[in-house]
Amino acid sequence: MKRRYFGTDGIRGQSNIYPMTPDLAMRVGIAAGTIFHRGSHRHRVVIGKDTRLSGYMLENAMVAGFTAAGVDAFVLGPIPTPAVAMLTRSLRADIGVMISASHNPYEDNGIKLFGPDGYKLSDDLETKIEDLLERDMTAHLAKSENIGRAKRVDGVHDRYIEHAKRTLPRDVTLQGLRIAIDCANGAAYKVAPAVLWELGADVVTIGNEPNGTNINLNCGSTSPVALQKKVDEVRADIGIALDGDADRVIIVDETGTIIDGDQLMAVIAESWAESQMLRGNGIVATVMSNLGLERFLEDKGMALARTAVGDRYVVEHMRQHNYNVGGEQSGHIVLSDYGTTGDGLVAALQILAAVKRTGKPVSEVCRRFEPVPQLLRNVRISGGKPLEDIQVRKAIADAENELARNGRLVIRPSGTEPLIRVMAEGDDRGQIERIVGGLIDVISNVRNAA
Repeated sequence: MKRRYFGTDGIRGQSNIYPMTPDLAMRVGIAAGTIFHRGSHRHRVVIGKDTRLSGYMLENAMVAGFTAAGVDAFVLGPIPTPAVAMLTRSLRADIGVMISASHNPYEDNGIKLFGPDGYKLSDDLETKIEDLLERDMTAHLAKSENIGRAKRVDGVHDRYIEHAKRTLPRDVTLQGLRIAIDCANGAAYKVAPAVLWELGADVVTIGNEPNGTNINLNCGSTSPVALQKKVDEVRADIGIALDGDADRVIIVDETGTIIDGDQLMAVIAESWAESQMLRGNGIVATVMSNLGLERFLEDKGMALARTAVGDRYVVEHMRQHNYNVGGEQSGHIVLSDYGTTGDGLVAALQILAAVKRTGKPVSEVCRRFEPVPQLLRNVRISGGKPLEDIQVRKAIADAENELARNGRLVIRPSGTEPLIRVMAEGDDRGQIERIVGGLIDVISNVRNAA
C-alpha cells in the first residue's frame, strides 16, 4: 500500500494539524503496541521527547495508545534520540518512541519508532502500522485486566551520560580544551554539557534554556551563527552544534569556520583506519555527500558507498555490508560500534579524540579535503508530481548528460517537507549554477501551470 504517514524519518507534520494530532498519536500507539505484542511477557515501550510545547500533548496521547494496547509505558521526558535507541535495548523494551521533529521549528513535531534492537523500523513494519491505522482497532484493545501501566523513569540522563563518556578512547582526556556547545534549546540541553565537563573540558554552553517554542530558533546545527560568535567571544578551541533531538552535529573550528558532516566523516574514517577500528574499508553516506569526500577516501584506499537520503537507509546498508561508520552531510553520523542511530554528541567526541591525539588545531584536523562546488536549492510544491512531467524529465536527462564525466546531479522530493530538492556538483561552479537554475525554472513553471 502507498505510505500515507511515514516519511524518511518517521511521521512528521505541524502539531495539532492532521496528521500530527493527538488522535493519530494515540492510534500509532495502539497499532505499534499491537504489532510488537509478541510472547507472554509484560510488554513495554520507552517514550522520549524533545523540548517542543506539543511534546506533552503527544506524549500523553501515545501513552494512552500503548497502555490501551496492553503495553507498559516508560516515560523518559526530554532526552536525545540516540538515548531513546540505547534505552530501548538496555531496558529490554519491545519498542522505543522519540517524539521530535528533529531540526524543524517548534510548530512541527514527529514520531520516530525503534524496534527492540534499537534500530529504526523497516519499511515493511511501518507499512504494517499504517495498515492498522486505516482500520477499526477496537478488537486490538487490551482487556480491562491487561491494560498497561505508565510511569516516569528516573536516572535515564545518567545512563546516557555514562554511555557517551565510555565512547571516548581511554587514553584521551578533554582537559585543556575550551569547548563551546550549542544544544539548540533541545533534547540534549542537560546531558551534552555534562558529558563534556565530566571528561575534563572547560565548557561554555548556549542554547540550553528551552521554553517550548525556542527549539532550533536561531541556534543549533541548522543555524550556527550564534555558536560562531560564541567561539570567537570566548576564544574556544572548538564549537559543537547539535540539533533539536541531538542526532546530528556540526562543528565550528577555532576560526569560526563551519565544518559539515562530510568533513567529520572523513576525519573519523581516517582516524579509525589508522587505529584499525574501521570496518568495510570505507564508509556509507548518501547521494547528497560531496564528491570531494569520495575522492578523498579513494586517495586513502577507502570506498564510499552511497544510499538514498535518510540515516535509516545509511544504517541499513551499514548492517548489510558490515560497515561501522556512516552518515549524512547534514551531520547525522552513525557509529555502529557505539549506537544504532545518529548521535551528534558521540560523533563530536570522536572528533575531539582526533584533535587531542594530533595536538593540532581543529581547523587543520577537520579540513581533510577541498569540497567540490555544490549547489542545493529547493522548490516548494503544493501537490502533484512535477518530477513526472515530460518537460522536467527531459531537462533532468539533459543536465545528467552534461555532468556525466565531471559531476553529479541529485533531484528528489523531500521526505519531511513539501519540497523538491535540486542538487548538482562538479568542478565548474558556473556550470553547476547554470544547470541548477535552469532546472529550478522548469520545475517552477510546471508547478505554477498545475
